[in-house]
Amino acid sequence: MTAQPFALKSHRVLINGSLQAATLLIADGIISDIAAYDVTLPPEIAITDVGNKIISPGLVDTHVHINEPGRTEWEGFNTATQSAAAGGITTVVDMPLNCSPVTTTADALRQKLESLQGKLWIDCGFWGGVVPDSLGDLDELIQAGVLGVKSFTIHSGIDEFPRVQPQHLSQAIRILAKYNVPYLIHAELDPSENSGEEHEAPAIGDQYQSFLASRPKSWENDAIDMMIDLAQEAKNEGVQGKVHIVHLSSAEAIPAIRKAQDQGLQLSAESCPHYLTLFSESIPDGKTLFKCCPPIREDANRQELWQGLADGTIEFIVSDHSPCTPQLKHIDSGDIEHAWGGISSLQFGFSIIWTEAQQRGYSVEQVIDWMATRPAKFAGLGARKGQISKGFDADLIVIDEQASYTITASMIKYRHKITPYEGRVVNGVINSTYVRGHKVYAGNELLGTPIGKPLLAKNS
Repeated sequence: MTAQPFALKSHRVLINGSLQAATLLIADGIISDIAAYDVTLPPEIAITDVGNKIISPGLVDTHVHINEPGRTEWEGFNTATQSAAAGGITTVVDMPLNCSPVTTTADALRQKLESLQGKLWIDCGFWGGVVPDSLGDLDELIQAGVLGVKSFTIHSGIDEFPRVQPQHLSQAIRILAKYNVPYLIHAELDPSENSGEEHEAPAIGDQYQSFLASRPKSWENDAIDMMIDLAQEAKNEGVQGKVHIVHLSSAEAIPAIRKAQDQGLQLSAESCPHYLTLFSESIPDGKTLFKCCPPIREDANRQELWQGLADGTIEFIVSDHSPCTPQLKHIDSGDIEHAWGGISSLQFGFSIIWTEAQQRGYSVEQVIDWMATRPAKFAGLGARKGQISKGFDADLIVIDEQASYTITASMIKYRHKITPYEGRVVNGVINSTYVRGHKVYAGNELLGTPIGKPLLAKNS
């Protein structure tokens, strides 16, 4: 399906990091040219003038749990990508666990690709996974087109996706370096898992502070230190592995990450809206929607995460949309101890972050850099996604950054209409979303039919 050539213009188009008046010419799904705002075009070219609203590259969210095939009662490609489009996200990268089978083999990736046919409203790439038994399948998995792979250094919550040990991590770093793709790490180390001794789990019940105490910053700090040591060992042998810390929660780890970066290690980190806008002192007991792993920490910690973003140690912001059924969240009982850990917020990430960033004096240009340009480059998609340039995919969003709205359950387009942000007033309305030149969302509605494509790397 090919859209007719058309033009989109505004007094504020985000090009090369700055807002400027321009006209974008769009043909065959790409930005074919960038012209002056008042350019004269042939009469057959339809022109949409959005006035003073911002035209931005579509957001790129490289940390989304879609859970299909196998756990579509939690989420699925249709609902997840509808929600993403409504939130101005034109590309997501799907995580390898919470689906069944987990994406640790080329065959599992094939099953996932079969399951998404006719369901993608936006474009979608895929992370693979590494578990102890799948190291022998890793080359084939990468060659099948995943953009990189992920492991856990702690129990993942899914028995089919067990944690890895240092020897597995070391092997995977060396294999991945051959393909120059990143190794994503859920970095927590539970001492009781590694001691071999039986430990009684702490009682948490409905107490948020008890849950927070049960997963201290030291768990993250120790895991990140371990990854730095393993990456340094590989570098000493001439292996330049890319190690990436997902959903950084502990600001105490920032100095170690920065030092490793300064010493030439290819170490990067991301954080998420919930760690940057929520804080533990404000979370009531029994509110299971706020549970995630690692946990939302203290306000002072949150302030330091923003400093890590400001100085570039934390590279970008992603949602870590990790949905489940309301029953698994134990919403009615308020049982934080047994509730599934994950935040549902895919649709609202831009507004949540922009509202906070605006109060801190950051520009919308900076927010788009954190939520579009940098994650696209990280995932190996930076030659076609994440910025407005001639020859790039026409993945575009129109933003009214001054308009505000209240987050309500009724507006949610992902599967389960729950979020810890319900009732929050936020700034930044996505007026419309274009994926490769097709308008897929406008006026709070999805338009047309799903036209998204799977994005596979050429790693062979």
